[in-house]
Amino acid sequence: MNSIAQGIRSIGIQVDSSKTPSLAARIDESYDKVYYDAGSTTPDQSKRQGTSATLSNSNEPSNIEITDRKLMQAVCLGSRSAYQSLVKRHLKSISHYAYRLLGNQKDTQDITQEVFLRLWINAHKWNTEKSKLTTWLHRIAHNLCIDYLRKHTRMQTQDSFDDEAANSSSNNEESTEKTNDKTKLLREALSALPENQRSALTLCHYQGFSNKEAAAIMNISVKALESSVARAKLSLREKLTSSS
Repeated sequence: MNSIAQGIRSIGIQVDSSKTPSLAARIDESYDKVYYDAGSTTPDQSKRQGTSATLSNSNEPSNIEITDRKLMQAVCLGSRSAYQSLVKRHLKSISHYAYRLLGNQKDTQDITQEVFLRLWINAHKWNTEKSKLTTWLHRIAHNLCIDYLRKHTRMQTQDSFDDEAANSSSNNEESTEKTNDKTKLLREALSALPENQRSALTLCHYQGFSNKEAAAIMNISVKALESSVARAKLSLREKLTSSS
C-alpha cells in the first residue's frame, strides 16, 4: 500500500467493515446504489482482518474537518462511514463534471456511481504525493466519460439538472424564462464542442482547476490544454453571438 496507509493510527474514525452505510447518511435516493454496490466488495479484506476496529481519536480535534487523506486511509481499512463522507464531499463536483461532458442525467448517474465504486475498490492506489483526491477522482471521471462518448456517438441532452442554476427561483416569470433560454443555449453550444475542448473548458471554468491540474486530468500538456480552452471560448462566443 502506498503513502495513504502511513500514519494510520492517527485517524479519528470508527471502522466497522461488517456494516453497510446508513441510509440516513445518503446524499440522494438516486445514489443509494453507490453505497450498496460498495458494500459488496471490500478492498484488501484479508489484510484488514487483524486490524483493530477502532482507531484512536484522542488527538483528533472535534472542530476540525477530517482531511481527504485521513478519510482515504480509513477507507483502505474498510470504513464505510469514511467512504460516505468522501462521497458526500465530492459527489456534487463529480456529477456536475460528468453531466457537462455527457449532457444527460441518466448517464451522469451511471458514470458517477462508477467513479465512487472505483474509489472504494481502488482507494489504496491513490498517491497523495502526485495529486489531490479531487484531481484523482476527476481523472477517473474524465476517462470514463471519454470512453463512453467514444462508444456512443449520439449524445442526448435535457433541459434541467439539479445544480444551483436549476434550483434558483425568481418571482419574475419573464426573467426566469429568458434566463432558462440562455442557459439552454449555452448548454447546447457547450455540448456541440469537441470532447477535448468541452473537457478543458469545463475543468478550468466550471470545476475551478488550474491549467496544470486540468492538463493532468486530461493527460495532455499545459500548452495543449490552454489551446483547447482558447478554441472552446472562441467557438462558444461565435455560437452565442450568432444566436442572439
